Amino acid sequence: MNTRREFLQKGFLGISGLALASTFQLEAQATTLVKKEKEDGFHLGVAGYSFVNFKLDESLSMMKRMDINYLCIKDFHLPFKSTATEISNFHEKLKQSGVTGYAVGPIYTNSVKAIDDAFDYAKRVGVNLIIGIPNKEDLAYLSSKTKETGIRFAIHNHGPEDKLYPNATVIYNLIKDLDANLGMCFDMGHDTRDGQDAIKDLQQYHKRIFDIHLKNVTSATAEGTTCELGRGVIHIPLFIKALRKVNYSGKCSLEHEKDMEDPLAGLAESTGYFRGVCAV
Repeated sequence: MNTRREFLQKGFLGISGLALASTFQLEAQATTLVKKEKEDGFHLGVAGYSFVNFKLDESLSMMKRMDINYLCIKDFHLPFKSTATEISNFHEKLKQSGVTGYAVGPIYTNSVKAIDDAFDYAKRVGVNLIIGIPNKEDLAYLSSKTKETGIRFAIHNHGPEDKLYPNATVIYNLIKDLDANLGMCFDMGHDTRDGQDAIKDLQQYHKRIFDIHLKNVTSATAEGTTCELGRGVIHIPLFIKALRKVNYSGKCSLEHEKDMEDPLAGLAESTGYFRGVCAV
């Protein structure tokens, strides 16, 4: 006959075994998610603007907790006038956190000189992609710069409030006959807020989409606001399916504008949702 002590011991061991098995299972699932993400041609990143209220060390700490390895660099983390030593130190700090800075911007270029300065900045930083918002009258000059330097420039759409580039269609129609290195940073949330279909636009314009600001929005109207990926009106599983169909090879950088003073929870939720969908 089992004693009370034996019963408790067996019960404890059983519970411990289940907990240990659950831990192993969760670790295996996490490994599968990251592996699946790496198998796709596109990779998860963070748009630097998400960290506008945080210093670089704090931002990198959040990225490390989410196991995200790509950052679009904003000038509040690496100023335009940074010296070669400051740029080198910046990249070393990113490297120590397992992060690669893959692009700079968004940068507003309201003159030809501003365009030249943006390209000089990108060259000194050592990236091949600029996210920016140029004047329409400067697009021909911008096209000549992308052709001359080989550095790509991706125009960012900002939704119905943006009188220059509200959606992907407007950008495409302006650049379709210009240099192939001139494309767009497709903000799927702002595109949706302007009444567009983000999935169809991705499929239609993918050859000129160099970067994606990954987000969801609460409604397909001007009043829509950024929310976690799994909570908005954009069907993220279908969006990811479209990414695979068009063989998208750029970055999908989370831009979380819902809680700018405390973005980690929302970014982490969106990260988990994205990786979970990718693993299916």
